[in-house]
Amino acid sequence: MNNEIHSWTQLAACAGIDTTLLFGKGAEQREARELCYSCPVRLQCLAEALNGDSSFGVWGGLTERERRALIRNMPHITDWAAWLSSDDALAEEIRQLRKPARASLLRRKPSLSEATSHAATTRAAA
Repeated sequence: MNNEIHSWTQLAACAGIDTTLLFGKGAEQREARELCYSCPVRLQCLAEALNGDSSFGVWGGLTERERRALIRNMPHITDWAAWLSSDDALAEEIRQLRKPARASLLRRKPSLSEATSHAATTRAAA
């Protein structure tokens, strides 16, 4: 696992830069997110963070608040890498190379119909 993590981190857009940018607030978070959106390993980074390996800072283009909300709103997800590559509408939006337009969904609980639809999609994919 450490070799796997080590290999993708070498390809990260933030490799070799001062990583304090990734742990800033306000404008620094926006700068970090922009860097993430150009990163070829953004989804691997985000999956690692969602799996609990990184609590603070911007990882994979999402802030710690957005990641916590995503985890809280989708407690049934156990494999974030698989979910990020799924056909779930929010996962597709997160994969975009720009700020997710539906990022507000990360901050609220899904409606019953959204949760039911997501659960059905997840079961059908399994």
